[in-house]
Amino acid sequence: MTAPSNSLNAIAHAGLSQLVIVDVQTRLAGVMQPEAMQATIKNCGILVSAAAMLEVPTVFTEQYPQGLGNTVPELLAQLTQAKAVEKTVFSCASEPKFMRQLTVDRPQIILAGMEAHICVLQTALALVNTKQVFVVEDAIISRNVANKANAIARLRDAGCIISNMESVVFEWLGKAEGDTFKAISKLIR
Repeated sequence: MTAPSNSLNAIAHAGLSQLVIVDVQTRLAGVMQPEAMQATIKNCGILVSAAAMLEVPTVFTEQYPQGLGNTVPELLAQLTQAKAVEKTVFSCASEPKFMRQLTVDRPQIILAGMEAHICVLQTALALVNTKQVFVVEDAIISRNVANKANAIARLRDAGCIISNMESVVFEWLGKAEGDTFKAISKLIR
């Protein structure tokens, strides 16, 4: 299956998506603005939970965990179906173990994590020519708000789809019915 075009009116589909959580690690989280970090962790957690309910494969990475710590406990508790891909490169796409985790028949990459202007940016830029890349704006963070804003502008210019957690989750759902809809709606409240 070829990657769909990166049009501005693209919709995330559960059957086509893979969720990637980039480097949401304890020591790195500790240097972020606390309220923004908690919101990012919460939104990443909702994405992870919804992905599990809708059978969207999830991959998560840890940048040099010996120095930056492991994934924050709040997320790690939800990431029971995946194993961390350790890396020292900024772009996840430069890590062969990460690339092996991506499935060929899932052309949409839903990106969340940190930092927006480093690892998220470089990963998205590396994948945008072969995958349809959605960057979840309210589930990414940088220490400096201006750096995040700059990253979002660059990502949009490069053809990435800038979205938000609720849009992605409800696009994955597609309809307001059933037990999965009720369970995911409770997560968002």
